[in-house]
Amino acid sequence: MITYALRRIAMIIPLIIMVSFGVYALVLMIPGDPAITIAGENATEEQIQATRERLGLTDSFFVQYWNWISGAVRGDLGQSLFSSQTVTGAILDRFPVTLALTAAAVTVALLIAVPAGIIAALHRGRWPDRAVTLLTSIGISMPSFWLGILLVMVLALATPIFPAVGYTPLSESVLGWAHNLVLPAFTLGLAVCAEITRQLRGSLSDVLHQDYIRTARAAGLRGRIVVVKHGMKNAAVPVVTVLGFQVGFLLGGSVVVERVFGIPGLGDLAIRAVLERDIPMIQGIVVVSAAIVMLVNLVVDLSYGYLNPKVRQS
Repeated sequence: MITYALRRIAMIIPLIIMVSFGVYALVLMIPGDPAITIAGENATEEQIQATRERLGLTDSFFVQYWNWISGAVRGDLGQSLFSSQTVTGAILDRFPVTLALTAAAVTVALLIAVPAGIIAALHRGRWPDRAVTLLTSIGISMPSFWLGILLVMVLALATPIFPAVGYTPLSESVLGWAHNLVLPAFTLGLAVCAEITRQLRGSLSDVLHQDYIRTARAAGLRGRIVVVKHGMKNAAVPVVTVLGFQVGFLLGGSVVVERVFGIPGLGDLAIRAVLERDIPMIQGIVVVSAAIVMLVNLVVDLSYGYLNPKVRQS
């Protein structure tokens, strides 16, 4: 198992290099000259050229990439073109907010998906199963921005139960922090909840028809023990895989959700960087997001060793 983990970690390094190279190349292909934007519309050609030299834009592509990636290895992702803040500092300031939103969305998704998936699997082909299937189809097809606006209109404006916008840091107030995250977490977690429910329903339905489940029931074990202890662990492998894949969806969905609810996270920072054409900030956010997705996939792969003994043996 340790050898498998080390091998997976070693595979991440070249993948991150490939992603960083692609991101750096694609961002530089965006039309326009950032030196002109920074120098101003009324800047002279000498001022624009001086800005290019200060930003290192006069160097060749590979020299620029090497300077950037060598700094990124040391934790230096560059400096914002429109503020004095470093890219690393800006990401570290915003990342805890996005992490809290993502964790809250996953919690909401699991709290709803696990009971719903179990109920649908235990009543396969009957009305509870059909109801869960219908609701999950609606949840998957519903756009997150539309759901967020709807929740704001109903639960924040018409009935002021939750705040419409804003974010309270956890260090200031735990209740305020949780209160602000309810609507955005539900908005972001609903589609994830629907995907996990459908996957758990299908996986658990197949597991419950296996011979060892019939043997456990014939031995007189209670239904709850059979489902939770013997069924859920084997049915969790595809569910964990889907949950790992959903991390990328959550990071992408947080861009829209944070904008709708006025949450100062990585998504809001990414939108501002794109609108301002802040190249170092865009590159840093994309690379950090890709690294997070790879790390989560690594954790998912390692979890197979616990859920499936065959992985440990291999």
